[in-house]
Amino acid sequence: MTETPVTEAPAVAPPRVLTIAGSDSGGGAGIQADLKTMLALGAHGMSVLTAVTAQNSLGVQGAWSLPLDAVRAQYRSVVDDIGVQALKTGMLADPDMVVTVAELLAEAQAPVVVDPVSVSKHGDRLLADNAIDAVRDRLLPVATVVTPNLDEVAELTGVAVESDTAERDMRRAAERLLAYGPRWALIKGGHLPGEAVDLLTDGADEHWLRSPRHNNAHTHGTGCTLASAVAVGLAQGHGVPEAVRRAKEYVTGAIAAGFALGAGIGPVDHGWRSRETG
Repeated sequence: MTETPVTEAPAVAPPRVLTIAGSDSGGGAGIQADLKTMLALGAHGMSVLTAVTAQNSLGVQGAWSLPLDAVRAQYRSVVDDIGVQALKTGMLADPDMVVTVAELLAEAQAPVVVDPVSVSKHGDRLLADNAIDAVRDRLLPVATVVTPNLDEVAELTGVAVESDTAERDMRRAAERLLAYGPRWALIKGGHLPGEAVDLLTDGADEHWLRSPRHNNAHTHGTGCTLASAVAVGLAQGHGVPEAVRRAKEYVTGAIAAGFALGAGIGPVDHGWRSRETG
């Protein structure tokens, strides 16, 4: 008697998210953090590498931008064949790179999360001073969500957020950011004392996201991780407020589980959920 072969249904591909960012050789931030986050949250991560850094827990020892043609070729290779359901940017380094990426994203048919990376966790400069205008004028207009920390907010808007006037200052900063064209601004208040408070707004709706501050110095990669998590949420079909809420929950847990690595600042733990349930 011949057995009928069992036909299995084809596997359904997970949401596809593309990160356009630099590499962190230490694995805590950059492309590496982005791809870890995407995997942890159930997405298929893809990458366009913009720069290579020599980086560890102590800082950035060197950085080299890739040729613009290489960036364009990586983007076309992924988008034209595989397609994307959300995109996220990170380290872009100089004005030409910012403009090149902005031109590519202007044609994107998917939501874009812009993390305007300017300085590493260790204080090393990752964005040229003369690239700030290009970020404002070319990159922010194509963003669905822009996710600056308070140092980046000050560079982009001129608004210094002070602890005793934080909510008022964050509103002012968000208003100035939105004037450059992104649909939503997420002002991250993690550098302030007390609760970790972020403001998400599109100029009409306002969402304050609050989480306890964890006594953990190992926070390398928080910005990359949060932006990537937002991109995953958007790729999964959530609206911006829900995608940001889920991302905030994930990164708060990753910070709490951050671990020492090397002699300096360790990374957040991108796999904390799997370790909690494993």
